[in-house]
Amino acid sequence: MTTTFDDEYFMKKALQEAEAAYEKGEVPVGAVVVIGDRIIARAHNLTETLTDVTAHAEMQAITSASGFIGGKYLKGCTLYVTLEPCQMCAGALYWSQISRVVFGAEDTDRGFRAMGASLHPKTILKKGVMAGEAAGLLQQFFRKKRPRH
Repeated sequence: MTTTFDDEYFMKKALQEAEAAYEKGEVPVGAVVVIGDRIIARAHNLTETLTDVTAHAEMQAITSASGFIGGKYLKGCTLYVTLEPCQMCAGALYWSQISRVVFGAEDTDRGFRAMGASLHPKTILKKGVMAGEAAGLLQQFFRKKRPRH
């Protein structure tokens, strides 16, 4: 049986990271950075663990991937992230010159597009990959965190 390394395959890996965040009580967002068919960085939200508002999954993944590559530019890399990046993460992705960003669930309130931010002009954006699974995990997390009486 041959493994197909497509967007869904790598988004499943990002969802595994989101599940790890969920288990730690973090907002369940996960990310992986891929070059070719190889995952070079895995990350999830750590804002509560590190008491750091900048410790989003994307920021952790960018730092890890840059360390792996040995440089600050992520040309030729794809970021898979379960939730649309915020404007802070979009800014970091812009400066990293990442070639491609693939996200699952849209964030119509705080996502970079709603906030008027943009990615690098050469970055290719793909949205909605496994969006239902990503959104479902987020909804489950917030239902548990904010139960209605």
